[in-house]
Amino acid sequence: MTIGTPLLWTIFTVFVIVALLIDFFAMKQQGAHRVSMKEAGIWSLIWVLVSFAFCGWLWWYIGKEDPALADTKALEFITGYLVEKALAVDNIFVFLMVFTYFAVPAEFQKRVLMIGILGALVLRAILILIGAWLLAKFHWLLYVFGAFLLLTGVKMWWAAGQEPDLGTNPVLKWINSKMKISKGYDGEKFFTVENGVKVATPLFVVIIMIGIVDVIFAVDSIPAIFAITRDPFIVLTSNVFAILGLRAMYFLLANMHEKFHLLSYGLAIILAFIGTKMLLIDVYKIPVAWSLGVTASILVITMVLSLMIPPKEKPARPGKSSLAGAPSAKLRAGQQGAESENR
Repeated sequence: MTIGTPLLWTIFTVFVIVALLIDFFAMKQQGAHRVSMKEAGIWSLIWVLVSFAFCGWLWWYIGKEDPALADTKALEFITGYLVEKALAVDNIFVFLMVFTYFAVPAEFQKRVLMIGILGALVLRAILILIGAWLLAKFHWLLYVFGAFLLLTGVKMWWAAGQEPDLGTNPVLKWINSKMKISKGYDGEKFFTVENGVKVATPLFVVIIMIGIVDVIFAVDSIPAIFAITRDPFIVLTSNVFAILGLRAMYFLLANMHEKFHLLSYGLAIILAFIGTKMLLIDVYKIPVAWSLGVTASILVITMVLSLMIPPKEKPARPGKSSLAGAPSAKLRAGQQGAESENR
């Protein structure tokens, strides 16, 4: 059962479109520039306030007819929103890894993230509607989702603290074998001309990699939100509002990822907890308030421990001084050459 009436869906859609238009207008007015911590902090706060304003309005609107239902749905929204925000943090660190590997200039990252967010919004809407329909038809899929989240949590725990190597990524290798890529960036363009031939810029490859991360993000997080509520309206709204603030949150956390080095362990525990909750759905239904409390507590504890316990020094890989390594140096050199030619 869903609270999503045609009126509620229309209001939500208009709300999101207006928010995106304001964000696009602000980005266009500012142009390509390096986002400061102050700017990122202000926009992050704005998106959080917007999300809770929507939740407050929804609680008031439903509460006029059914106060108990309003309390339940508001709690489901907040819990789902928090879970999605928590999982988004881990993806932010993956975005950072991609940007570092390809040496994407800071002033170009805003546009890439905005396009990635738009793609994620469309993908989420499609997958959530499909997922809601499947769960309504096949209840046993809850156990599949639960087992998947539990295994994902275990896998994330073992992978925590390990630095991925994009150089061995099969998708990136396939792109390099099928597409001609320029040596450097050409502003915010995805394609440019080199020696009379139209080629893709590294920024286009970055967009593809961010899109892949969005898909992985969706596959991990959508089953998690269905463990909290099966109402498609709450699932989609909490997802969308968590994603809308993703760009601002990236710039806020990009320089702090080393400080929260234990957060991946916390996210692994959260996924395992949510997976277990889904597996026990027909035996014992864990209250939403408990889910909210457990999720918030794990996040706070891992963040505090991250500040108290210094991270272990990572050994340098043979032949590579860092993740950026040779690819980044090559792209920077190409970028500098292109800038010299433009002058």
